[in-house]
Amino acid sequence: MPRAILFDFYGTLTSACTRGPAHARVPRLLGCDPAEYFAVLETSFYPRCRGTYGDALETMRWVADELGVRVTPGRLRAAQAARLTAVRADTRLRPEAVPVLWALRRTGVRLAVVSDCAWELPEIMRALPIDHLIDVKVYSVHVGQSKPHPRMYLTACERLGVEPAESVFVGDGGSRELTGAQALGMRAIRLAAPDLAEHLQYASDDAFTGETAASLAEAAVLATAAQAVAV
Repeated sequence: MPRAILFDFYGTLTSACTRGPAHARVPRLLGCDPAEYFAVLETSFYPRCRGTYGDALETMRWVADELGVRVTPGRLRAAQAARLTAVRADTRLRPEAVPVLWALRRTGVRLAVVSDCAWELPEIMRALPIDHLIDVKVYSVHVGQSKPHPRMYLTACERLGVEPAESVFVGDGGSRELTGAQALGMRAIRLAAPDLAEHLQYASDDAFTGETAASLAEAAVLATAAQAVAV
């Protein structure tokens, strides 16, 4: 039994994420072409998730500058509020997330979320029914690094009071997170749920050849099972 399980968030504890229709309001408020707006989001994903451009409002200002549009402070705040609303609408927990996390907590295992995310997730998480089930949350936008940087995993382990070798990482494989966990001595399990074919994912962990689960419940069973020892 591991002492801790570290979970990715998007695509792991949530269903597959895609940009829903609510995102269209943001470029309208900024007064820019929607295709150009989404292109800037795509190319800036990792710097935004590392907090490179400042806080949420400063990041939206940077996006507007990249698009060459001049926006009043009121419009900028409205655009960021619209983005928060849109990301919240996209964030749908897997139906099994709450019961799986409850079951794991009853075993005494410590739980963490380790997520590459922009400023919206820390705010959204506080209202989710899993918030009180997670002992430690590590957000890239707070750490200033993104997976597979060791600091993401080690920050979680330090806060949980465990060693990497005592931990298991579960994720869908974005950001090369699985091989990143393995490099630190963690077991890693890929969640390969059917819905993830539609998931918005960056830097897929194509080099990973380890354990795979078709559901979050199956991943939890694998994570808490004793590993066979080669002799």
